[in-house]
Amino acid sequence: MNMKDIANIRPSRRQYGWQKLEFYGFIHFGITTMTGREWGLGHEELSLFNPRQLDAAEWVKLLQEAGMKAVILTCKHHDGFCLWPSRYTEHTVANTPWRNGSGDLVKEVAEACREQGLKFGVYLSPWDRTESSYGEGKAYDDFYVQQLTELLTNYGEIGCVWLDGANGEGPSGKKQYYDWDRYYETVRRLQPQCVISVCGPDIRWVGNEAGHTRKEEWSVVPRIVQDAEKIAEKSQHADDGEFSRSFNSMDEDLGSRSAIAGYDGEWVWYPAEVNTSIRPGWFYHEEEDSQVRSDRELFEIYLNAVGGNTTFLLNIPPDKDGIIAEPDREVLRRLGKRIAALGEANLAQQAAFTVSSSEYNAYAVKWLAGEHSEACWKPVQEDLEPWVELAFSEQIEWNTIILQEHILLGQRVEAFEIWSADPGGWQKLAEGTVIGYKKIIRVPQTSSTHLKLVFKEFREFPTLAQIRILNIQNDA
Repeated sequence: MNMKDIANIRPSRRQYGWQKLEFYGFIHFGITTMTGREWGLGHEELSLFNPRQLDAAEWVKLLQEAGMKAVILTCKHHDGFCLWPSRYTEHTVANTPWRNGSGDLVKEVAEACREQGLKFGVYLSPWDRTESSYGEGKAYDDFYVQQLTELLTNYGEIGCVWLDGANGEGPSGKKQYYDWDRYYETVRRLQPQCVISVCGPDIRWVGNEAGHTRKEEWSVVPRIVQDAEKIAEKSQHADDGEFSRSFNSMDEDLGSRSAIAGYDGEWVWYPAEVNTSIRPGWFYHEEEDSQVRSDRELFEIYLNAVGGNTTFLLNIPPDKDGIIAEPDREVLRRLGKRIAALGEANLAQQAAFTVSSSEYNAYAVKWLAGEHSEACWKPVQEDLEPWVELAFSEQIEWNTIILQEHILLGQRVEAFEIWSADPGGWQKLAEGTVIGYKKIIRVPQTSSTHLKLVFKEFREFPTLAQIRILNIQNDA
């Protein structure tokens, strides 16, 4: 593919809608919570599951207060225990003391999300250490699709199906080779607007669980990356002659011009998700109460993730009683205040006037400080170093700028500079590479009357959907 074709690769509406959520929560909870393990062994004693103080509405409220816009529930982890009364196994909440066997946690969380205005997603582990048909090929795929169908038809709108590639041996000693295409077809047929994440075609894993983001996070990547998490052994594959190099989700460079030159296959829109846990583990462990990440650390991850062209999935594990522990709750409250500060009054709206290097689409420049997500500014194609300038009638104090490309036209910006002017003249404050859906740039405290964004490198032509200028207090 040539550079023009790559510049015009665009997200689907479902991908675009999910990226706009920006920040959402994972809830790891189940029989494993009761046993204190991270990965259950299967066939756990069901009488152990009886979270007496569980309140799904409170879970959702806490996550919403932290700034999250969706919740993904581990409906079934690798141990095979189902948080809903599945018709296809006895290893479910229906055979536990909780709610006297009449409970359905998937339903409770789904309803709480709907009532509080959050999207709801499901995690259904393909690996099942309790199910006897695991490792038997189609028989297990039939079982998995039956459970997937239950989740996609009984709980209203599902925003995301989150799949991982964990894969072990079944009771017979055989490994199960998942029929991913059949799983995807089931999701697309039953929930057409639902994204399929990680081991799926819509949202990819960033490549680690520590909250690390790349310096350059491209949403347009080689199609082969879509298969990276589905392949049990992802390294040392023989070159089949179709590609000049191989890629996987852990490569540092997935989309630069250098990467493009080294790959002669197809390119796709496949944006990244950063996922990590508020604690060292994914399930609750009392001994980790003193190891909860601080709101400052999580805010840094948020800025680097959401402000680095990815989404951010943060895991919050309730305890054995179904309560989100107090250390986690306090951190979530403080994190929510920090994130809310990013939505404060946009100083760009105070600009006396806004100009650009190009008269083409000049009327759109005034939209940049607003919330018009479907509008954008772009220069004429012949403009080799386009820029946008904001001028203020008096000096403003600021330390943060947020930029957004109009990604419905593709991801195009490869390098940019930010300049600031006061009565003493112009100075360059910052420079960067990609922007994508969102770029959050922090600069030293600055007082200026003019601010200019200069596009230095780009594919075909750059676009700009929004500029936000903020003065955030560091002790938020």
